[in-house]
Amino acid sequence: MIKRSWILVLTITLWLAGPSWANAVPKRPMATLEKPFNQIISLLKDPAYRGPDKKALQRDKIWEIASPFFDFDEISRRAIGKFWNKFTPDEKKRFTSIFSEFLGNTYIDKIQGEYHNDTIDFEKELVKGTKALVRTRLRRETAVIPIDYRMQQVDGVWKIYDILVENGVSIVKNYYVQFNSMLRDGTPAQLIERLEKKLDTRN
Repeated sequence: MIKRSWILVLTITLWLAGPSWANAVPKRPMATLEKPFNQIISLLKDPAYRGPDKKALQRDKIWEIASPFFDFDEISRRAIGKFWNKFTPDEKKRFTSIFSEFLGNTYIDKIQGEYHNDTIDFEKELVKGTKALVRTRLRRETAVIPIDYRMQQVDGVWKIYDILVENGVSIVKNYYVQFNSMLRDGTPAQLIERLEKKLDTRN
């Protein structure tokens, strides 16, 4: 697993305010990210959630903010790659649902365990049509980590479909390598079952 991979959930935290939100979405990808990132950081700093008995509530709030604007369909397709066509429509739907929950469980736990007064500097955005790259730096107490966010427009809304950490290492490609290794000798159903067991073990 990529070092500091807890960053994934933080980098996909986009804000959902209510039914009228779509009309207020910032048109630029960087602007789409700045406000929700600050909201998540504020939530992580909030002393009301420091007690062990409050972690589950904090986790739910983070996921509520993050999940609506994580492009799980695109992430799932890219994580599977060439084997995607071997999935039936039902398997694609099941995998996307299970994989999204798996990502949430994995990375929100890491955020809560590893966050220490980190901040994010937004540097620039590169936009080409409906695709964009937002470049930032994560400032930790002992290091500055460059992170690039790959985004695309989905129904007019900018969503993240990949994150490049440190030396351009793709988090999605990390899963692609793992899943393709499993699918060379196994079936989509077996991969889905394996992810389901991981979820059951955690829950």
